[in-house]
Amino acid sequence: MPQTHVQTLPLRARPGVVARLIQFVTTVADRRRNRQQLGHLDAHLLRDIGVDVDTARDECAKPFWRP
Repeated sequence: MPQTHVQTLPLRARPGVVARLIQFVTTVADRRRNRQQLGHLDAHLLRDIGVDVDTARDECAKPFWRP
């Protein structure tokens, strides 16, 4: 049986790993903050931005990691 050797780079040498992690953390933090702010708006302000109360409630109920 022939042996296959797959060469991989160590984690520290992979370009962009830290940058992608920082981007992910920033994205989920923004998403969480936006959903919290949406949850504090009253029906009048929600109508102003074109969102109904049920849609806002559904959006606020999502966990921060879900888009």
